[in-house]
Amino acid sequence: MKAKTDIVIQNKVFLWIALATGFILLIPLISMQLTSDVNWTLFDFVVAGTLLFGTGLVFVLTARRFPRNRVIIGAVLAALLVYIWAELAVGIFTNWGS
Repeated sequence: MKAKTDIVIQNKVFLWIALATGFILLIPLISMQLTSDVNWTLFDFVVAGTLLFGTGLVFVLTARRFPRNRVIIGAVLAALLVYIWAELAVGIFTNWGS
């Protein structure tokens, strides 16, 4: 029984990632209620949620595999997340966001 409990506790971080993703996505949802400047569709929420949850998931899995390089892994993933987010929002180097 102890092994099953250890697996649940060890993988509880994925629940926290999902909750953090949900709370971050509440920001544009609440903003949409207060102003007309924010106009997200369901697709925008799905893409943003996938990006946020996926980045958190990749960080946890790679940080478990390479624990000494957590800071580097986090910095690279954060930079990649910001780049993709900006690219989808306004299209810095491509026309993904257009």
